[in-house]
Amino acid sequence: MDYLDLGPYSRAFGVVSLPGSKSISNRVLLLAALARGETTISNLLDSDDTRAMQAALGTLGVQVDNNGERCIVTGTGGVFPSESADLFLGNAGTAVRTLTAVLSLNDGYYCVHGVPRMHQRPIGDLVDGLRQIGARIDYEETPGFPPLKIKPAPISLDAPIHVRGNVSSQFLTALLIALPLADSHGSPIVIEVDGELISKPYIDITLRLMQRFGIDVERVGWKRFTIPAGARYTSPGAIMVEADASSASYFLAAGALAGGPVRVEGVGRTSMQGDVAFAATLRQMGADITMGDDWIEARSPGSGDGRLMAIDMDFNMIPDAAMTIAVAALFAKGRTRLRNIASWRVKETDRIAAMAQGLRRVGATVEEGDDYLVVTPPSRLTSHAVIDTYDDHRVAMCFSLASLGDVEIRINNPECTGKTFPEYFDYFTRVAKAF
Repeated sequence: MDYLDLGPYSRAFGVVSLPGSKSISNRVLLLAALARGETTISNLLDSDDTRAMQAALGTLGVQVDNNGERCIVTGTGGVFPSESADLFLGNAGTAVRTLTAVLSLNDGYYCVHGVPRMHQRPIGDLVDGLRQIGARIDYEETPGFPPLKIKPAPISLDAPIHVRGNVSSQFLTALLIALPLADSHGSPIVIEVDGELISKPYIDITLRLMQRFGIDVERVGWKRFTIPAGARYTSPGAIMVEADASSASYFLAAGALAGGPVRVEGVGRTSMQGDVAFAATLRQMGADITMGDDWIEARSPGSGDGRLMAIDMDFNMIPDAAMTIAVAALFAKGRTRLRNIASWRVKETDRIAAMAQGLRRVGATVEEGDDYLVVTPPSRLTSHAVIDTYDDHRVAMCFSLASLGDVEIRINNPECTGKTFPEYFDYFTRVAKAF
């Protein structure tokens, strides 16, 4: 499908049971593969990224049996059977980063590569961190970026490993997951973060899942992480993947923008995902938010004219969900400023540029900088706007919300949502109403 026309819609209400989290799904798949024992995974997300991870694990000799209802992974105890492999991982950043770190400790010969955009997404800080301990990783094309060649190497863990934290939290996640596989000769393994660590909630997900698989990492602030000596992954037996909190943001925003109530099921106050904080951001903008342990419900503001209020906010903690706020700003009173979003530049596309272009096409006045976006809504959204998605699933899903302004929106390449939420538009059109 080359494009999808949405709207005009003016109301949104209903209940949505969300698919599993991509961030949790790919971490759980890898941890299960590295653990001792068999792990049964339920509510695993079925998407391009999770399929890429499962295919890679299969190529590496891991037994992965997925019947669509549950996925059973037979762990390897930390050593992949295949001592050489060519791994194509699409545009799955989490898979590329984590597997690079794990494979550098696996004493084999591997090639890690993906789609052209993946070869533009930085990995230099992770490679630098791994080279500190002796890993042999070579760039095949541009230094600092995939594709990569990984070769056997003696590993030394006699000093703290340093990694920058201000480009992607996935570099730290990759080190945390991989380093328990190394022989530390009976000593703890220490990772120190240089500079500011972005997307801290994603590190929290990593630490919580490592704990589920038997490894407790000691954290001192967000600067120093210590893996205990002799730590090894052990299967929890069974694990259920939470619903995706980033995906929840689109439906919660729909309820806040277009009446509601819209309830999302599968995430709530007990969720391990930081993106549930998106609901608090909507509340700050005036939305009526209620929450249970595993559900969240959103309505438009109950007072005044029912419109949201603009905000000025630092989105370092929830950069993915912040994209939804950029579109919600089209419906808010005043200028909305999103700060500390530099990480958008190195995602599936340059998201600051892509969002700015789309927002202008629907009539907004937009100011963009290296790490910020300022959105001033129009008096009325431009109908029949065409949104280019640049093969970025989150751009496509975000701009579906513009159709709730009683206008028609065309989304180019809507199938790019297959990366994390293949059925997104089916879900969206069940809650979006034309009256």
